[in-house]
Amino acid sequence: MPRPRPLRPPLPLLLLLLLPRPGAPGARDDASPPDGAREPLRGLREQLRAAAALSRRYWALLRCRVWPDDCERDAEAPPGWSLPLLGQQYLAILTSWYCSFQDCCDSEDCRISNNFTGLESDLSIRLHGQHLARELVLTAVKGYLELPRPDKALALSFHGWSGTGKNFVARLLAENLYRDGQRSDCVKMFIATFHFPHPKYVDLYKEQLTTQIKKTQERCHQTLFIFDEAEKLHPGLLEVLRPHLERQAPENHRAKSRKTIFLFLSNLGGNIVNEAVLNLLQAGGSREEIKLEHLVPRLRAEIEQSTDSGFGHSCLVKENLIDFFVPFLPLEYRHVRLCARDAFLSQELLYTEEALDQIAKMMVYVPKEEQLFSSQGCKSISQRINYFLP
Repeated sequence: MPRPRPLRPPLPLLLLLLLPRPGAPGARDDASPPDGAREPLRGLREQLRAAAALSRRYWALLRCRVWPDDCERDAEAPPGWSLPLLGQQYLAILTSWYCSFQDCCDSEDCRISNNFTGLESDLSIRLHGQHLARELVLTAVKGYLELPRPDKALALSFHGWSGTGKNFVARLLAENLYRDGQRSDCVKMFIATFHFPHPKYVDLYKEQLTTQIKKTQERCHQTLFIFDEAEKLHPGLLEVLRPHLERQAPENHRAKSRKTIFLFLSNLGGNIVNEAVLNLLQAGGSREEIKLEHLVPRLRAEIEQSTDSGFGHSCLVKENLIDFFVPFLPLEYRHVRLCARDAFLSQELLYTEEALDQIAKMMVYVPKEEQLFSSQGCKSISQRINYFLP
């Protein structure tokens, strides 16, 4: 939710609360004994002008407390002017009162949280069977956002079967990087078949996408763009992203650095990932033994050779504009049980080990002989627990 714009201060309230006591340090007493009929009126006007100027100075200080990005230097303050002690106390009271029902920040943008500790915890506890994605996503995102002045956007491409956690990780990123998660106005999600369904309108889509990215970046200095079903995006739409993913020299070293993350979620390459895991398991190995350097080259080759999608032939892949290809491994029976457990816990429901087994057995497993991997991953688990509610 956007931060409300500062309003003009209620003058009587500020005068009552903030004006220092007569004789207190910093107090001014410009009134003089009346000398004639007009002197009291002139003195009253001077008092009101002084009170209004003081009220504006207090208001400027309050704005700097609760909206630091909008802080402006008080041009009316006379040289050597300082806030009286009583005024400081009242200002602290007003600030605490305001921040009790509105968002206040010590600095930067209230909408951005960048909770890397929370992200690491969520990826470790809530994401199952994805040791490669867990390590790579955390390292890449944290490293990028801690750069003082990155020269390009960060591009991560998630690949794997449906239900293996690609959308879930995208959601965890939004929840830990932004106060309002995926509802933040700094986060935009696009689904290829929903937002860009008709190839004949690709020119219109390109214009809309360009405008959307520009407006979002103008609102937020740190943005997150998620493209689901990326393998179905028209190559022309991917071309729109080229300027953001190419390295560029910063134009103004003093300007606030813009940081943008692009996530591409795709089923493309899922079969080659599954094949690698299956071969390892059949040889008696453990899935945790799989390393990125063994899997990513095969995954990238599969993406580039695909004839069912233009993603592998786009400028993003051909010109090495994707920073990391992130493989999502197929999920086994034990991982599905953990997903079922999490579904119960998320709804604060009691569960039994028998219920977890029954839910896991409801899924279809492949290959037909070994039946090692859930063909749907953990998708639809949250709906299946309804069968076991009293």
